[in-house]
Amino acid sequence: MKVKTLKRDKVNIITLGCSKNMVDSEILSGQLQAGEIDVVHESKKRDHNIVVVNTCGFIDKAKEESVNTILEQVALKQKGKLDKVYVTGCLSQRYRDDLEQSIPEVDAFFGTMELPLILKQFEVDYKSELLGERLLATPPHYAYVKIAEGCNRTCAFCAIPLMRGAHSSRTIEDIVKEAETLAKRGVKEIMLIAQELTYYGLDLYKKRMLADLLKRLSDVPGIEWIRLHYAYPHKFPMDILDVMRERDNICNYLDMPLQHAADAMLKAMKRNITRTEMEDLVQRIRETVPGICLRTTLITGFPGETIDDVEELKAFLEKERFDRVGIFTYSHEEGTSAHSLIDDVPAEEKQRRAEDIMAVQQEISYEKNQKKIGQTFKVLVDKKEAGRYIGRTEFDSVEVDNEVIIQTDKKLQPGNFYQVKITKAYDYDLEGELV
Repeated sequence: MKVKTLKRDKVNIITLGCSKNMVDSEILSGQLQAGEIDVVHESKKRDHNIVVVNTCGFIDKAKEESVNTILEQVALKQKGKLDKVYVTGCLSQRYRDDLEQSIPEVDAFFGTMELPLILKQFEVDYKSELLGERLLATPPHYAYVKIAEGCNRTCAFCAIPLMRGAHSSRTIEDIVKEAETLAKRGVKEIMLIAQELTYYGLDLYKKRMLADLLKRLSDVPGIEWIRLHYAYPHKFPMDILDVMRERDNICNYLDMPLQHAADAMLKAMKRNITRTEMEDLVQRIRETVPGICLRTTLITGFPGETIDDVEELKAFLEKERFDRVGIFTYSHEEGTSAHSLIDDVPAEEKQRRAEDIMAVQQEISYEKNQKKIGQTFKVLVDKKEAGRYIGRTEFDSVEVDNEVIIQTDKKLQPGNFYQVKITKAYDYDLEGELV
């Protein structure tokens, strides 16, 4: 007599969008693992029977990628290669009703704050004590740490508050405990993320507490680099710079999206700041932390943007000479206040303007990199690729910034730090040799 064996469920989590989504996926995976459910991140082996797609709904391209990914997984389910397809994340939060009607083959849709409901599908209870106990989707030596959820800002272009809700800070104790757990697992670099890092603590402690949090995190044994992402320029808390200057393991690095430089655009975008105020802030930051690496993000093609506005933005870049710049083309998003404006810059022109602006930054980046030739930097090796070791300095975050290509015959260990002397420099990357 043959006995039918039940195949054990295995879940594959596919993450789209930003690092905040990645953290959500890692937390989900940790909870599933604690519930004795097999789970993997973006597995190509196809040995799983359940998929969770964690979607992004930020801009048009991201939404399109999310929908296409859902459809790909549904097609696999229809071919009998998957048993279940679940969808979560920002797109699901924002367009759940539409998605349920247009893609009924999905077994269930969940919002951004419905982790316990996802776990119920697997008969797993949410365990709040699992701080830091997550299945990292990153290499084991670095991790993102989300210090807050949501955003209270009303930037005209941004749909994030519609998908993530109001700003909600985590307690300092919880964040420190998570960092301690990660450090014990071998994590050496933590990247602090939130929709607005510099608002941290106002809701919980009635004052900005990022500086206090940084001091506590800096004391965690094993954490060698702490990196700050997504600061908001209006009412910037200068005390975080004092901590950055005083503590060796807080990277001299700040990611502060400014979005534009023309006053007309800053006002239309509801950014609560003028170009002059931004220039004063940048100057004060550089005076407080000499040698700091400043990264910013810009938007081109916002409704009403003129060629003069673009030229002003280029002049701003040439004057301020940021170390790192990213750029988005404006996406006309339902529910935002800018959606009532006429999206009057054609897509091709938005892209042309973005490329024009990045050409200015490319030259700045090249000139700054050339000055690094002959200098020696502490470099964290991330990986070995095509026979070469690739790492980063404290001035470079993962994926978005420069990389250092290390030329050596020695065997290096990813996750370790090495002293590297720069021998060549390009627009966005460096080459060097071990010291």
